[in-house]
Amino acid sequence: MRVKNERKPEPSAAIIDSQSVKTSEGGEERGVDVHKQTPGRKRHIIVDTLGLLLIVMVHSASIQDGNGGFSTLHKLFDKIKHSVHNRWCRLKLIWADAAYAYIVEKVRQHFGWKLDIVRRSDKAKGFELLHHRWIVERTFGWLGRYRRLSRDFEHTVSSSESVVYVASIRRMLKLATI
Repeated sequence: MRVKNERKPEPSAAIIDSQSVKTSEGGEERGVDVHKQTPGRKRHIIVDTLGLLLIVMVHSASIQDGNGGFSTLHKLFDKIKHSVHNRWCRLKLIWADAAYAYIVEKVRQHFGWKLDIVRRSDKAKGFELLHHRWIVERTFGWLGRYRRLSRDFEHTVSSSESVVYVASIRRMLKLATI
């Protein structure tokens, strides 16, 4: 998809965000997101600048965004970079919201990536388009069109992650046929 859009195959920038979703009864790793008062799980996703899914991690909603985001970045690091000294990895910059502000230095030290925090302006009231962050929000919107992702019906975290990957693959297949 990236090559079709005249981009290099590996992204140089990405965006991270989380989404709290209610779960059906039972299952592993359930909790309550204290900020949104949502009982269930949290999905952390990292997407490239086209909104294509790079990685997803599902965990209890009670885990703070920074801690869950660091775990997700660690999973991505193990998948694509493997070493801080790897110069062949194109990914250098990751945009995030203010919930990830306290892990900026930790991400730079452990993974060698620059975590750039995109903040809301104090003057804006109502809707505000945030530079680069809208891309990950749009991806959540695309994923929300799939009935299986409107709520977390899965019993295990791994099957929940798999459903997100399947929805993302289906979307990319639709784009590839256009």
